[in-house]
Amino acid sequence: MNFIDKPGKLRGFEKNLKIEKVSRRSILKGLGVTGGFVLAAPVMTRQAFAYETGAGKMPHGVVVDPRVFVAVAPDGTVTILAHRSEMGTGVRTSLPLIVAEEMEADWSKVKVEQAHGDEVKFGNQDTDGSRSTRHYLIPMRQIGASARTMLEQAAAKRWGVPATEVKAVNHEVVHGASGRKLGFGELAADAARESVPSIEGLKLKDPKDFRYLGKGQVGIVDLHDITTGKARYGADVRLPGMKYAVIARPPVTGGKLTSFDPDAALKVPGVEKVMKVQGWPWPSKFQPLGGVAVIARNTGAAIKGRDALKLVWDDGANGKYDSVAYRKDLEEASRKPGLVVRQEGDADAALKTAAKVVVGEYYLPHLAHVSMEPPVAVADVKGDKAEIWAPVQSPGGTREDVAKTLGIPEGNVTVNVTLLGGGFGRKSKCDFALEAALLSKELGTPVKVQWTREDDLHHDFLHTVSVERIEAGLDKDGKVIAWRHRSVAPTIASTFAAGAKHAAAFELGMGLVDMPFEIANISCENPEAAAFTRIGWFRSVSNIPRAFAVQSMVGEIANATGRDQKETLLALIGSPRIVKPNVKDLWNYGEPYDSYPIDTARLRKVVELVAEKGEWGRQVPKGHGLGIAVHRSFVSYIATIVEVAVDEKGKLTVPRVDTAIDCGTYVNPERIASQIEGAAIMGLSLAKYGAVTFKDGKVEQKNFDDFQVVRIDEAPLITNVHIVPPGPDTPPSGVGEPGVPPFAPALMNAIFAATGKRIRALPIGKQLEA
Repeated sequence: MNFIDKPGKLRGFEKNLKIEKVSRRSILKGLGVTGGFVLAAPVMTRQAFAYETGAGKMPHGVVVDPRVFVAVAPDGTVTILAHRSEMGTGVRTSLPLIVAEEMEADWSKVKVEQAHGDEVKFGNQDTDGSRSTRHYLIPMRQIGASARTMLEQAAAKRWGVPATEVKAVNHEVVHGASGRKLGFGELAADAARESVPSIEGLKLKDPKDFRYLGKGQVGIVDLHDITTGKARYGADVRLPGMKYAVIARPPVTGGKLTSFDPDAALKVPGVEKVMKVQGWPWPSKFQPLGGVAVIARNTGAAIKGRDALKLVWDDGANGKYDSVAYRKDLEEASRKPGLVVRQEGDADAALKTAAKVVVGEYYLPHLAHVSMEPPVAVADVKGDKAEIWAPVQSPGGTREDVAKTLGIPEGNVTVNVTLLGGGFGRKSKCDFALEAALLSKELGTPVKVQWTREDDLHHDFLHTVSVERIEAGLDKDGKVIAWRHRSVAPTIASTFAAGAKHAAAFELGMGLVDMPFEIANISCENPEAAAFTRIGWFRSVSNIPRAFAVQSMVGEIANATGRDQKETLLALIGSPRIVKPNVKDLWNYGEPYDSYPIDTARLRKVVELVAEKGEWGRQVPKGHGLGIAVHRSFVSYIATIVEVAVDEKGKLTVPRVDTAIDCGTYVNPERIASQIEGAAIMGLSLAKYGAVTFKDGKVEQKNFDDFQVVRIDEAPLITNVHIVPPGPDTPPSGVGEPGVPPFAPALMNAIFAATGKRIRALPIGKQLEA
């Protein structure tokens, strides 16, 4: 029995863009949901409203209704819907686990099902921004508590006793006075007839009574299927009569097809048709680039057919984009005044009178997501109805965009979410699903569009390239009295609006204007930078270049003053306090500042904890060095110590990594450890090898041979994760993304300690070779 309009509109990070002519997705207020309601924050702890989150300001807010998320079968099986996408974070386990905890369900009798894309029914479904747990911890607890209350009320009526005399315990409802018991299955039908209790009257469990949350003893629900090859990813979807397609897209962003000759492709065995694919002028949010599709009886034939096509492209305005020349442009811009986005005191004057000025100019190239599973989607469009199967991070956004692109009602679109073989932000953009939908509509048959690794690299929404220039002014005692940080990078806003050349507020708030150091004179500037390719969010977004620059500069200041890295870092962080930067429209990851302030006491705590657990200052062998870095992102606090070893030929290895994380209240410590371990591997990979470069407007890399990632023998030998225990009612914060930013600067500081060589441009590449 169950308890249960257009592509230009913006979601999540994008909706904070303030660019003329860019529409915003409206927030539904007071939306009525059959059998339920929308909760627009504040959220509730055990007895009272203790903190707010930004959940209610996300598109479609938060739905809190057990009839939507929970079903109890007569045999006692409890089915809980997971409305967020699973891409390795464990969210398909964690959110249902929260419901089961509050419901007093036996986890061994719980089945998890994936929700389709429907934000009116389920609330916001964007799986990005490391916000699933921080936005849904309390709502999922409320759903579970409501289901438990309904079961208890049903049992009380069955027995004719006050509801206060009964209690749900481990999949049963027990009458304390008589010892009578009824299983959840026996009560399912009666419970379904009970009214959903008001949120205000709910009593949530005392955390000391938790059986699952915070224990780290529950494996992810998909583990067996993933390890035995039974898990269903996007490429695993098969439909009767399905055709297979690959697409030749413009090699330069904004380019157009001039002509094509399909004859050779049509001669390839298995190829059935060659056709143009509609494209949209750049910038066009997530709309397809267009090009030529090869339709075949299998993907291999489609790829061979595409290879045989004769194509002529007009590369357009971006045909001269060159990484080497563009880096020089960014460097020149960083050396001149730019748009002032934070100013406290008089940094210019303080720098002029400083006893010493330490200058660092840091470069990071474009980065590609290269998730293990390249983009793929299956679409079946029949008349005015469309069904999609795809590994998407935003099923609700995909549903909206498919409806608008096809010109059909949103209610006629079904988006089925498969497991994601990695996402990192790439699969928040649904261009690959839109391609499949367009082809299926044209052909009148189900179509799978498969991207190759080469497609993935050549047509990604890349992480931005940037130059970060920091000038630190020191007085005669070595104290930092002035700080000027110029950040120059093409903005994600350029994906949505032509002519965007300054960072959006959410980009500025990722390690630039929110810099927490206790310095009297601060100036943060953002010179112009034009975009010449598609830019999108990437795991941890702008925090990567900002943390790299800021924390590398800490190491440079330590060297310039002859002081210890850790002590220099703590001195810069300064006294325990709440930082209130002098910034208009400070981005705080969409969260209320009262709930999630910049708290230097917590920042200091992770530095001190990692220094203790990582044995900062320990003796290391010759050629080894220790480096430390800390960063606040996605409202969590992360500090990392890297031990590096560099041999006489410049070969780099990482024997040990220690990371301390303060992510507030958490659900599954095993998943936290997993995410931080993965962040160490990804951080090392990006630092050693990560770079996408352009020549004549085209991406130069093709596959993993020239866009390298670290192999298993290069991964850190030991990665220790130290979790700060949360205080009472400490709001949950992000985990999936914050582990990446401090890794590279900790590594660079370690390399300097080991070799005396300061690396300011990534990737490391051959810079350490003798």
